[in-house]
Amino acid sequence: MKIGLIREGKVPPDKRVPLTPKQCKYLMVLYPELEIIVQPSPIRAFKDEEYSEQGIELHEDLSNCDLILGVKEVNIQDLIPNKKFMFFSHTIKKQAHNQKLMRALIDKNIEMIDYELIKDKKNKRIIGFGRYAGIVGTYNAFLTYGLKKGLYELRPANQCHDRKEMEAELKKIKLPKDTRIVLTGFGRVGNGAREILNLLPITEMTSEEFTSGTFTHPVFTQLEVGEYYARIDGKPFDKADFYTNPEVYKSTFDRFLNQADMYIPCHYWSSRSPFIITNEDLKRNDLRLSVVADISCDTDGPIAPTIRPSKIVDPVYGYDPHTEQEVDFKNSNAIAVMAIDNLPCELPKDASEDFGNELSKVVFPCLLKEDPDNIIGRATETKNGMLNYGFLYLQDYANGVLTH
Repeated sequence: MKIGLIREGKVPPDKRVPLTPKQCKYLMVLYPELEIIVQPSPIRAFKDEEYSEQGIELHEDLSNCDLILGVKEVNIQDLIPNKKFMFFSHTIKKQAHNQKLMRALIDKNIEMIDYELIKDKKNKRIIGFGRYAGIVGTYNAFLTYGLKKGLYELRPANQCHDRKEMEAELKKIKLPKDTRIVLTGFGRVGNGAREILNLLPITEMTSEEFTSGTFTHPVFTQLEVGEYYARIDGKPFDKADFYTNPEVYKSTFDRFLNQADMYIPCHYWSSRSPFIITNEDLKRNDLRLSVVADISCDTDGPIAPTIRPSKIVDPVYGYDPHTEQEVDFKNSNAIAVMAIDNLPCELPKDASEDFGNELSKVVFPCLLKEDPDNIIGRATETKNGMLNYGFLYLQDYANGVLTH
């Protein structure tokens, strides 16, 4: 098999890569039948010469490759007809901005394998950038808190050479003794968030301890879904039922709004689920919450202050709970919101290495050897000039009918 690494073409530029130079060399040694070609790029976190130094061929033309790997959506003009591609297409939720890409994948007879769809036999995602979203997002939570409270200033993660340099900045953090932090969500994102929290002198508490205790040191609690949702009819919370019938549940997160200084959402949220924090929830007189670092970044969704994504170059904005409008985040009545939607891009080398390790360990054996659980087949969105089985629900979307 001959695999090509395509140059990222999105604007603003994305410096990440699916495979680092050393990972390319490792895979070609491990699989002698594999050849990897890299399309030159001036924007990658890893330079062209770093690939050539590892014996990886650089070539502008990828048309003779069997599979072409990218990270983000490939520009329509860069799609090579009748080829197999693997990247994050961001089409499976009928994203309006990618409808033309969806159409082009079909029209150009592209066999599209979407990273987001690569799941094990239990239907659990096995590859992604979520860990580094959690790591960088939580770092940014403390950057935002320092700016909001005027306590300290951290260097932005994207101005650090790598994760090690970013973590050195954490020594600047000075938190008031009673600082309280809440997280929702586990998985890759939540566990990535904990990697940063574990580097700071912050003690973990149960949700009961968090809401009832008095502390003389910073604390945090990480909530399971049953700790911030409850059945409307008062029956016991059932996790499986919640995911099947979210409309019969309500949020109970409001009990943390007068307890927490900072909220870090790391959860997965379905549009069928109730909002976690509403505009009305934030109009209470005893509101304590002052920083929301929304790693999940569902705009106009479950977290009322997240009214738009923020950008790496301008990561924080303010939300006034009373006017429900954007304001200067330093206003005394404003909640400071960090809602960058491409957080792993701030540490492109580290995030790429982490992603490439997963790709090498889990996906390449299925591509080059055996795939007993059909993870590649189940992740193939388009094939033979049509939507693949399992994705026929996208037909109207592919035809240009946008439902949301």
